[in-house]
Amino acid sequence: MKIDSHLENLRESFEEVEMAIKKGLVLKQRTIGFHTSAAAVDMLEIILHQKNLIDPGLVLKHDWFDSMKTVSAKFPFDFPHKHLILSLMMKIEVPRNNLCYGKRQNEEVLEEIIRNFNHLKQLFQEVTGYEL
Repeated sequence: MKIDSHLENLRESFEEVEMAIKKGLVLKQRTIGFHTSAAAVDMLEIILHQKNLIDPGLVLKHDWFDSMKTVSAKFPFDFPHKHLILSLMMKIEVPRNNLCYGKRQNEEVLEEIIRNFNHLKQLFQEVTGYEL
């Protein structure tokens, strides 16, 4: 997928996360789960495409980020803030399925995901120069 398509998807996810925050995290936990995960993958794909580290046809899968073994195997190369970015992505992905399909989580869990997501967004903007 081209960077422009990822950016379009990213803007949609950012908008959905912002609306979920305004409506209340506990009420919109599925939205938080789906869109923080999808946006995290889009941000990483943009970084990797911008740095020419992956083939343009490669599609990253969100479930790669729920296992350190898979992450290590899929991303043996370096990029700016690699370890922090991948760590934040795992902190977003590990609770994803529980948010999307499981029982309601308490607000503290959701707030932590939003903090990690915002930190990832900040790193993305720093690495790519995109202001979204």
